[in-house]
Amino acid sequence: MADDEPNPQEVEEEEEEEEDEVTDLSNSDVCTKYQEAAKIVNLALQGLVEQCKPGAKILDLCEFGHTVINTAAQKIYNKKVNGKQVVERGVAFPVCISINDVVCNYSPLNSEEGEPLKAGDVVKIDLGCHIDGYISVAAHTLIVPGTEGEEITADDEMGKVAVCAYNAMLVASKAISAGAKNTDVTKAVERVAETYGVKPIQSARMHQMKRYVLDGIKEIALREPTTEEIERGEQLADCEFEQNEVYAVDVAMSTGDGNARPQDLRVTIYKRNVETQYLLKIKAARALLAEVDKKFPTLPFTLRHLENVRQARLGLNECQQHGLLTPYPCLHDHSGKVAHFKCTVLLLPSGTTRITGLEMPSYFKTDVQPDEATAEVLKQIEEEAAKKAARKAAKKNKKKKKN
Repeated sequence: MADDEPNPQEVEEEEEEEEDEVTDLSNSDVCTKYQEAAKIVNLALQGLVEQCKPGAKILDLCEFGHTVINTAAQKIYNKKVNGKQVVERGVAFPVCISINDVVCNYSPLNSEEGEPLKAGDVVKIDLGCHIDGYISVAAHTLIVPGTEGEEITADDEMGKVAVCAYNAMLVASKAISAGAKNTDVTKAVERVAETYGVKPIQSARMHQMKRYVLDGIKEIALREPTTEEIERGEQLADCEFEQNEVYAVDVAMSTGDGNARPQDLRVTIYKRNVETQYLLKIKAARALLAEVDKKFPTLPFTLRHLENVRQARLGLNECQQHGLLTPYPCLHDHSGKVAHFKCTVLLLPSGTTRITGLEMPSYFKTDVQPDEATAEVLKQIEEEAAKKAARKAAKKNKKKKKN
């Protein structure tokens, strides 16, 4: 055997190691990657909140968030082997800036820039980051401020729906624990919504996340299905949560009927269906799929980041018709005020840990009091946060004394 030829036994051992790779939270390295992705998500989210001012362009905000995520991600896990990056990292879900009646998924093309933000606009920010395929996501709702120093105020309806959506996210985060069922979470979210007199957005879902999988098999509905939905087969399968799983806790609420629907805004976000294959006939469709398979083989992407958007749009129809690409439509709810909050939770041996998401803006207020069960959960979360802050402060003081 020549010196530069690989030893068959070593190759076999390496293949076995790859096959046995642990990709859930029982692997401490995996847990760290989720947490590092979460730090970047929170960083980008905070930066975008500060950039949401009158006159800001939605397209610029989307690109700003994209740049923050990619720049921060490239600073970690940057080891290379033979000139190639070992660990992939970057955007896991395109930055979306959805305004007023638009609930989610608005990330415009360069040719579709609309009106800039104005004071009083309700902005929903949605984004995601991954490190080595381990995904963290978040969403946040805010009101665009007026002139500098001017106090931001939310009307009663907006305050109520925002407080409800945020509290429902916290309650759902606590309810997603090892041994619990998705139906338990749905009932908890419905209880919160009923207390505040608002409706969960009908099409919103919470999902399990795995490596390179944003929308896992286990799902959680925000409300019980209607008789008609059950007859159409739209009822989610019951499932039980297990330790070492990861979930996107996604809550959107409306003061209206909650029946958000696609309307006039063009779909710009898609995801490759990796399990579907088809021999495309249109040249533009083949070119589009080839580029997607190369650049965005598993996670959602925006058409804006393709080399030739015009050509790509010519091939979209055939790719969708044959199930190769899944669209993420912009949903509208004109029936009332809308709020959207999302966080990522890890089901660790020590309990469920929320790793993404910002605090709800203080100007969202309501006179409506939470029900007894919700109030108890919120109190528990507050106490846990206070203990965590105290431990962190004590650790910081101890470090100062040593220095």
